[in-house]
Parts: sequence; structure tokens; C-alpha cells
Amino acid sequence: MNLSNKERIELHNFNNLTKTLSFNMYDICYTKTKEEREAYIEYIDEQYNADRLTEILNNVSDLIGAHVLNIAKQDYVPQGASVTLLVSEGPVVEVPTESFEETPGPLPNSVVTQLDKSHITVHTYPEYHPYEGISTFRADIDVSTCGEISPLKALHYLIHSFDTDIMTMDYRVRGFTRDKKGNKLFIDHEINSIQNYIPEDIKQQYQMIDVNVYQEHIFHTKCKLRDFDLNNYLFGYTKDKLTKEEQREITEKLVMEMDEIFYGKNINEDD
Repeated sequence: MNLSNKERIELHNFNNLTKTLSFNMYDICYTKTKEEREAYIEYIDEQYNADRLTEILNNVSDLIGAHVLNIAKQDYVPQGASVTLLVSEGPVVEVPTESFEETPGPLPNSVVTQLDKSHITVHTYPEYHPYEGISTFRADIDVSTCGEISPLKALHYLIHSFDTDIMTMDYRVRGFTRDKKGNKLFIDHEINSIQNYIPEDIKQQYQMIDVNVYQEHIFHTKCKLRDFDLNNYLFGYTKDKLTKEEQREITEKLVMEMDEIFYGKNINEDD
């Protein structure tokens, strides 16, 4: 079925399509000593503890018009945190026209539509290299909705909420719903790329790769920061405290770490 962005299709009963956004982000840092590494992990655990993550997910819930039924949250030892929100249909019953357009969603200052049988989760994974001085922080967020709104409308806010060097985003529409004539509808909105839901100023900051399987309603986008400033990757000091050789060696390690994460494979230094 050929869909127009502005078109509203009359459905039989509730919209049963399930739309899932998986948002994965990485923050990379160089931590030369054990003390720096421990301080970085402590900083991340404080910055993105279960209470802060709950606040972020509550804002996501507001953005997609959900009512929170239950919250489960946990800070782990020695590091990391998880939060799960079970959500149901919110109080707003009118679906705005722009919810069908491939445009970036708002930051949390309005409620947009309805959904049911849905959940929002986040898990964090601070970790470090055993001897190369690299520490990373990863957060995985899943927003799964049933209803007319796409969770992609929360993507702008999620990017805004994390200090991100690398992002990987997956979006998939599952199942089917029926129109008033009983015809199956396997997707209810046009989508060409997840990139269309990211603001232009953010897209300019990242190198991006798309892998889309349109016939299966599967969309994948990954992003890596274009510009590299060593000062943004040193914890507690700046590059003027380092020799030129140290700056070069640390830069090579950080760039290799980001390339390996971005391309999803180990890079042989001898290649």
C-alpha cells in the first residue's frame, strides 16, 4: 500500500503494529592510570545513575504520550544501572498530523499521542581496557510502542540526553493491523531513513552509514563524530600537559577504539 505522509488510514479497532527503536550510544575516554579509570567510572555512575536514567525515560514517556504503569530501577555493583518502564495508553486521543512525517521529534515540552502495551528500557555498561588506557561507557535504550506514533519521535531527545561519540540506531515495525475493510497493513507511515528523524545540526556533526531492508521494515543507522579534539577525551586534564609524542599515541588509540566500535570489528595495527 502506497502511503502519503499526510494520509490518515481508517483502521479496524486499535492499531496493533509494534514499533521498536533501539538506541545505542558510546562515550570514549582516555584514562592513563588506575586512579583516572576509577574516577571516570565513578563519574559515569553518578552522571547516569538509576534516578537520572528514570528521569530521562519519564521524559521519553511524556514525549510519546504514555502513561507509566510501573518503574523498576537498579544501580549495580561495581558499576552500571538499569531502568524499565511499563507504559500504557496516555490521556491524549488526537493524533497530530506531524506524527506521520519524517521529521525530528521535539524536546520534552509537549505530549503527542497515544499507545498501549508498550515499554521503555535502558541499561548502561561502563568498562575499560585492561592495559591500553581506554575506558568506554555504553548505554542501550529500547522504546517499544503499539499505536499510531513512532518511537522515532523520541530520538532527538535521546541524542540530546547523552554525550555521544558513536551512535547505533535500529528501527523495526512488526506485526500487522487492519483497515476498515479488513486489509492487512504492515506499516502505517512512510520511512526512508532514521536520519530523517535527526536534526540537521546534529547530522552535520557525524559520519553516518545506513543499512535498510525496506521490504522487511528494518532500518539501521550508525554515526561517528567527524571532528576529533583530544581535549574532549582526557579525564581531568588537557593535552598541554602531554608531550607531542604522548598526544600522538593517545590519539591513535582513541581513534582506533572509535573505528572498531563504528565498523564492528577489531582493526589489526599491522594492516
